[in-house]
Amino acid sequence: MKVYNTLSGQKEEFLPQGDEVKMYVCGVTPYSDCHIGHAMSYVIFDVIRRYLQFRGYKVKYVQNITDIDDKIIDRASKLGVSTHELAEKYTDSYFEDMDALNIGRADIYPKATEEIPKIIEIIQGLVDKGYAYPAQGSVYFRVRNVPDYGKLSHRSLESMMATESAVGSDDKESPMDFALWKANKPGEPSWESPWGEGRPGWHIECSAMSLKYLGDTLDIHGGGQDLVFPHHENEIAQSESFTGKKPFVKYWLHNGLVQLGEEKMSKSLGNLITIKEALEGYSADAIRVFILNSHYRSPLTFSEEALEAAEKGADRLRQVAHAEGRAEKVGKKIDNESYRKKFTEAMDDDFNTAQAVAVLFDLARDINRFGDEGYSVIPAQQLLSELANVLGLTLKPPQKPSLDAEPFIELLISTRDRLRQAKQWQLADDIRAKLEELSIALEDTPQGTVWKPKR
Repeated sequence: MKVYNTLSGQKEEFLPQGDEVKMYVCGVTPYSDCHIGHAMSYVIFDVIRRYLQFRGYKVKYVQNITDIDDKIIDRASKLGVSTHELAEKYTDSYFEDMDALNIGRADIYPKATEEIPKIIEIIQGLVDKGYAYPAQGSVYFRVRNVPDYGKLSHRSLESMMATESAVGSDDKESPMDFALWKANKPGEPSWESPWGEGRPGWHIECSAMSLKYLGDTLDIHGGGQDLVFPHHENEIAQSESFTGKKPFVKYWLHNGLVQLGEEKMSKSLGNLITIKEALEGYSADAIRVFILNSHYRSPLTFSEEALEAAEKGADRLRQVAHAEGRAEKVGKKIDNESYRKKFTEAMDDDFNTAQAVAVLFDLARDINRFGDEGYSVIPAQQLLSELANVLGLTLKPPQKPSLDAEPFIELLISTRDRLRQAKQWQLADDIRAKLEELSIALEDTPQGTVWKPKR
């Protein structure tokens, strides 16, 4: 099993420290509803966790919640609510979205505001070791004291200073130094510390939570590619400086970003499709197929056409998984082990979900073919459901309308069939179109016309 490590820039054999994989993924800053970009990241790391468990590993999965942040403070102020109230509201919304997408809960969801003692402990340790310095109620990290700073983003400190918009100020020794503790400002939430009232900086929160719950060395640290610098770069610097142990993380995994047209989808740009909006038109399985049809390190371009295609694909898998057996013959069967091997080989190659999804569709095609020929396909259907579950696909059939509506739909389908037999194509098409308007989709199969609710 090989994974691509951002730190080394190449695929490496996956050798965790023990049977339990320690996995940390950067979580949400809850100040508004989550969007498809969030869905991409959390679906991917959900699948990675599921696959590791499929391969026999135990996984301890920690995902933080950054419930204090400049954006939360600004939004709460504009809305006239407390930062706690705002963060709680959108944390609840986040969990609703994750549950709706069939994303398994992490083992621990530490919140920044509940980890202040650990944050202060680490900052004090960095000050004591000379890696950090207090200044006017704030505390900053001395980037120049870390010789290998920039190793994750593969840049030198000199090139960063030339290209990054590092902000200098009177209380910082160097523009590249970053805040571990921010001095209190009027009207902002604050906590007591050895340096006065204030609140933690963004980067130190993740170091504190990962070190507390997973120890000095993690097996996997994940997040979007937009977090490589400065967030994850700074996490490495402060964590390794505090513990004196390297590496802080064995394998850094970063997912590509969702694009809407030519731009990255983001809250700051305002070009968002929220998860809730997407789920109004498409099933969770369709959204997962859409995401998993590309390699996780590649950018993903959002479009209605791509989601429509993903929904049709999800429908094909659902129909095959739930098709009633028509077995009459014995002796010929699908080679399940061959499909299991192909699926595992795909996922062992840096979690190649696009290839793994292709294996599912190949298996579904064989199930259809063998079933049509009269052979038993139940074991293959069971395998399809098992492997789909590794990708987080439920393959649950869509809910049909109430029983009151079913007889009328069946009557219209029967009428349409008679019209087609009489070559009254226009009238038959009119019935289909009217049902489409009522969100009822028809599919003409060799066994007859079947219908299902549209998402």
